[in-house]
Amino acid sequence: MPFQKKKSPSYLPKKNMVVGRNPLVEALTTGANIDKILVARKASGEAIDQVRTLAREKNIPIQYVPNEKLNGLTNINHQGIIAFKSAVIYQDLQQVIDWVLSKGETPLFLMLDGVTDVRNIGAMSRSALCCGAQAIIIPDKGVGALNEDAVKSSAGALEQIQVCRVDSLLKALDTLHLNGIKVYTSEMNAKSKVYELPLSEPSCIIMGNEEKGVQSYLTKAADDKFTIPMKGDFDSFNVSVAAGIILYEAMKQRLLTYE
Repeated sequence: MPFQKKKSPSYLPKKNMVVGRNPLVEALTTGANIDKILVARKASGEAIDQVRTLAREKNIPIQYVPNEKLNGLTNINHQGIIAFKSAVIYQDLQQVIDWVLSKGETPLFLMLDGVTDVRNIGAMSRSALCCGAQAIIIPDKGVGALNEDAVKSSAGALEQIQVCRVDSLLKALDTLHLNGIKVYTSEMNAKSKVYELPLSEPSCIIMGNEEKGVQSYLTKAADDKFTIPMKGDFDSFNVSVAAGIILYEAMKQRLLTYE
């Protein structure tokens, strides 16, 4: 009889998972850092309602999925609900802006729109911290999970830089503008070059999905568009490499201006 492999241990709950209704309610009420919650579409009951209320209060996204999806994540009784812990602590955007200004620093933020690869997120976070950026802004949906893999890829930068999770990137742009922070995004046919931007001033750079780029409504709301000149006739830089180039340019301008 041929040897049959046992089910992978990864089928059991991972360290970053909270499985079951009461465990999740307890985690939420005790202040655990929850990244997202998966709820079976037909799940109902008092505990489910309580989870919805707590998630709304804490701005934690809920995704409704088939029960089979949850079955594929764990082989224990999940009661129609599974949550994933975040490896970082999310901060309020306005509070972070106030904190940066109170230190006498010039804001330099990075906004991620549709970036799903955690390795790219990790690499960009590392570059952001190295180049003096104070915060990364992410949406509550449509972005890679800031899990242990992302933290590892960032070489621990995600544990040091401020991370602001918002329910709307467009609202976040409004908040930035109200605080005098200019927003910039790259565009292949833009007239401005990255080194022509006034990045020594309060700035936020939007980095988009590698395939789709930055969403059009965010591009329209940005203060200016720019391009990164390239020598070769090729598609474009990898998103994390492009972010590194832009952030380094911002750091260079600030070093020349403030030192």
